[in-house]
Amino acid sequence: MDIRQINEEYSVTGQITEEDLPAIKEMGFRSIVCHRPDHESPDQPEFDTIAARARALGLEITHIPVGPMGVTADAVREMVDALDSFERPMLGYCRSGARSTAVYQQTQHLRG
Repeated sequence: MDIRQINEEYSVTGQITEEDLPAIKEMGFRSIVCHRPDHESPDQPEFDTIAARARALGLEITHIPVGPMGVTADAVREMVDALDSFERPMLGYCRSGARSTAVYQQTQHLRG
């Protein structure tokens, strides 16, 4: 994992696996948000598989997919809701971390 801290509340990384989740928890993350649509690539683990393991470890997790249309207003609103309701620090992931960064940056004007 190549985790890049954006600020104290939010970091991003590329695709994670079930096996990464204990280390993510040990690093102090309290919640996770996935911005990658399922079935984007054949070797990608499905969100539900990762979510089940994350929840078993006591991590909050949600799926806010950002697909080919890019970051939508709905995705930004859902991300604001996640940031307002989930414990932080939060880890966002997608294929490379770029979409997770972009959607977070677009929440900033709404969150003040």
